[in-house]
Amino acid sequence: MLKIEGLTKRYGRHTVVDNLTFECQPGEVLGFLGPNGAGKSTTMKILLGLASATSGVATIGGRAYRELSDPTATVGASVESDAFHPGRSGRNHLRILADATGTPVERVDEVLELVDLSGAANRKAGAYSLGMKQRLGLAAALLCDPPVLVLDEPGNGLDPQGIRTLRNLLRSRAADGNTVFVSSHLLGEVEQLADDVVVVS
Repeated sequence: MLKIEGLTKRYGRHTVVDNLTFECQPGEVLGFLGPNGAGKSTTMKILLGLASATSGVATIGGRAYRELSDPTATVGASVESDAFHPGRSGRNHLRILADATGTPVERVDEVLELVDLSGAANRKAGAYSLGMKQRLGLAAALLCDPPVLVLDEPGNGLDPQGIRTLRNLLRSRAADGNTVFVSSHLLGEVEQLADDVVVVS
């Protein structure tokens, strides 16, 4: 379970997240909705230990991310669409991640197939379209087959077929008892994907 409780983040006098509280349960896709600048990405970064809270807590299975015994096997995350070296192929990017996390290299081709990126796997990732970069980020999040997914606007740049593939994949993960936390500013897409929503202003 993901738990956000009384979460507040301030940068100087500017409050980015204000006393936010919600939970995301296993077997659920939770949509995190709000306009750009509403604090969605900041909340996810705090959950993943990439930013610190001014007050409140963000936990995964009752622990802060940095306290997890095996964080990469627990949480798969995609919060940046260009978190890779542009000169590496998509396949080599995933191979490096597999090596770093002790994941069998055979898993690389499995996740490339899952996100429909096999045909472009040997191209340099820096030349990928936005939608392909999003799919590479999703493949990286799925690499260790974690029980928790945290995805920041994964539908950005995807064509209708890509959005359908993403929706089916995330619904399947939740149906298998996994926890899926997805941010978006597209109400119509989240309506078809999520079991529940949190809306921030």
